[in-house]
Amino acid sequence: MNHLGAFYTNNFRNALIEYGYNKTEVDEKVQQAWEDLFGNQSPDKKIYFDVEPDMGYMLDTGNNDVRTEGMSYGMMMAVQMNKKDVFNRLWKWTKTYMYMEYGDNAGYFAWSCRTDGEKNAYGPAPDGEEYFALALFFASHRWGDGQVPFNYSEQARDLLHMCIHKGENNDGYPMWNRDNKLIKFIPNVEFSDPSYHLPHFYELFALWANEIDRPFWKDAANASREYIAKSAHPITGLSPEYAFYNGSPNHIRGFGHFFSDSYRVACNIALDYEWFRDNACPTVVNEKIQAFFSDKDPDDYRRYKIDGTPFEEKSLHPVGLIAANAMASLSTHGENSKKCVDMFWNTPLRTGERRYYDNCLYLFSLLALSGNFKIYKPTER
Repeated sequence: MNHLGAFYTNNFRNALIEYGYNKTEVDEKVQQAWEDLFGNQSPDKKIYFDVEPDMGYMLDTGNNDVRTEGMSYGMMMAVQMNKKDVFNRLWKWTKTYMYMEYGDNAGYFAWSCRTDGEKNAYGPAPDGEEYFALALFFASHRWGDGQVPFNYSEQARDLLHMCIHKGENNDGYPMWNRDNKLIKFIPNVEFSDPSYHLPHFYELFALWANEIDRPFWKDAANASREYIAKSAHPITGLSPEYAFYNGSPNHIRGFGHFFSDSYRVACNIALDYEWFRDNACPTVVNEKIQAFFSDKDPDDYRRYKIDGTPFEEKSLHPVGLIAANAMASLSTHGENSKKCVDMFWNTPLRTGERRYYDNCLYLFSLLALSGNFKIYKPTER
């Protein structure tokens, strides 16, 4: 283990300044992106909406619904930006409308709701739960716990316990396979989504979850680093949206190729490397991804087989892909790394119907590359 990651040093790399951008301009760009997405001055960019008197939601503008993915992302963005009011509004909406109290999925959150709060589905998506948990821990450490439902750390610990122990009493399914420690695509299937794997989150869960669960999360971090490496193509670095536990693409419903979900793999490797610098972090995957896209025109980004063969189908989220490839530069160096950062810097937030996913990845990348995607520890209040 190389103990030079930001978890150990509390120094978060500002890659934008390293690549020659002005600190004042970087800080302004971060603040402006937040205002564009969460404020009321840029209706063609915003994805957060207040619901009076004390709730709010993140809108998937392409599907006109509210998803646990977006709500948990919004909460992470809010705690990173020190916006407690927005964080609490998002969490209260989530607990009020998305939480499931009955059935096999009791204790989880419905992955999709209408904007009025009515559930579109009664199943969860585990990428939401894992982001909820870490955002809640960070909120607890940054602001302190409050009254239910703002007893952040307790909410996080209970959720994580549910994610790995559910089903022990024949009451549903866990979100992680308890044998191989790999996250599932959804609880009642036995395959994964490489972009769900967040070993850097699990390292923190291994410190802050219920004591009985901590060894599981440490094992999950190690298992996920291995899985990310073996699910990526050995030449291109591209990962499928769905993959079996052995890392091979799962082509059910055509999701065994590189498409929108897959973009996040580069982000996850980058942040894992920035935070922990574990020797098993597969940074070579990000080097290969950046090399693959080095000669591609963003206006012609496609859906790809993981070997790099393009489909006719264009990328649904080209700005998100630009952002993810730039965030990869936290774990890479050299010409391709700088090229990806420069392309991102010169790319504006997306406007229009499909802006939600792109702009989520955009703000995460901007926070990470500017040294503002930070770890908040229990002692830092």
